[in-house]
Amino acid sequence: MKDNKIFDLIEAEKQRQSEGLELIPSENYVSREVLDAMGSVFTNKYSEGYPGFEHLDGSDDEVLSVEPANHRYYGGQQNTDKVERLAIARARRLFHADHANVQPHSGAQANNAVYNAWLKPGDTVLGMNLGHGGHLTHGSPVTQSAKIYNFVAYGTNPETGDIDYDELEKLAIQYQPKIILIGYSAFSKIPDFDRVVKIGQKIPDCLLMADMAHVAGLIAGGAHPNPLDHGFHVMTTTTHKTLRGPRGGLILSRGTVGSPLKKPEHTLENIPTLIDRSVFPGTQGGPLMHIIAAKAVAFYEAEQVSFQNYAHDIVSNAKVLADTLTTHGFKIVGGGTENHLILIDMMSSFGIDGKIMEVMMDKVGLTLNANAIPNDTLPPFTPSGIRLGTAAITTRGMSRAEMIKIGDWMRRLAEICVEIHDGKKTESSFANELEAIREEVRQIAEIFPVPGI
Repeated sequence: MKDNKIFDLIEAEKQRQSEGLELIPSENYVSREVLDAMGSVFTNKYSEGYPGFEHLDGSDDEVLSVEPANHRYYGGQQNTDKVERLAIARARRLFHADHANVQPHSGAQANNAVYNAWLKPGDTVLGMNLGHGGHLTHGSPVTQSAKIYNFVAYGTNPETGDIDYDELEKLAIQYQPKIILIGYSAFSKIPDFDRVVKIGQKIPDCLLMADMAHVAGLIAGGAHPNPLDHGFHVMTTTTHKTLRGPRGGLILSRGTVGSPLKKPEHTLENIPTLIDRSVFPGTQGGPLMHIIAAKAVAFYEAEQVSFQNYAHDIVSNAKVLADTLTTHGFKIVGGGTENHLILIDMMSSFGIDGKIMEVMMDKVGLTLNANAIPNDTLPPFTPSGIRLGTAAITTRGMSRAEMIKIGDWMRRLAEICVEIHDGKKTESSFANELEAIREEVRQIAEIFPVPGI
């Protein structure tokens, strides 16, 4: 008997995605092939352990020609081992890594696994302040990791919106962290990885970790520098967002790859094996083999020339959208963007909080999220800013003209928000205009359909 209630909601979500435009920078659309892999029979299979890491250099055919060294705790792994080996080999090629662990269920799980691999309780991690664009898993007191380890936060420069590298270096010398973490969820600059490496080299046994969840697709496509190429030991990421794969996590590392069945010496050179042991059995049980299959498909797609073009288009679209918004009076944190993400101070721009703008945009089919800005004085649920990006709309094939149109819509919606907020008019007086914008959004969405639906 079919569960009509759930499948009706699935159809409703297809319609919502098809008729609207997704501007949330952490969301994207996957291909039909990624969807098919996620819905495959690999969801039926338990595969605790690893497939063996021998002979993962070379082409996919060369990887498949080697019989995997089965390190699993269940039988029937003939196909799962090959799927995971393909995912590992492709991720290694994409990101110039010595090793890849494709099992983390999420970016948060990936970060926690790295902490568990390298740190002892009470050790210090230097990470970006959540209020300045960092992520919950980089030291927010509400997280489990913050109760185990000592997180020290660095911030951004209020003039430039960039990382305050002088503060970062001062804190590193003062606190001697075991991990220096570069990563963010609301930051639009390209980090100076070389400078961070020089800082890290002054600290004994300091692991350099980059959480590139937001820009991994840009890195894979050559539109953003790769921290591993600049001397970082570990890079974590989600596999969705700009990478355009299934929801999940990924850990990439440099160093010597050994058998996870044998505990290695606790050195930076052995970090790949320490991470494998930390993922399983340290922090997770059975891997999600249907998701790993979908990750492998996404990595295959990211190796194509078309994906390189896509990654560069994301960045160019973001710059056009940011420039358009600036001309319309939106004050962008940092003055613009160098990646896919735009963070706007709505309070300074129009005297309204970000939640008001988020709700108004949702009414016409434009989806973004309210977001805190550096040194925000408003509460988290009604912060001063909004956050938007161009990854999903670029996937649909949109370019300069559509970015300008989105910027125009946003200006008018902000003006409407101000008039309602100031009590000059009610929302009902704008009903016809909002419906007209909603219809324009539908028309654009129809021209650029969602792939895979």
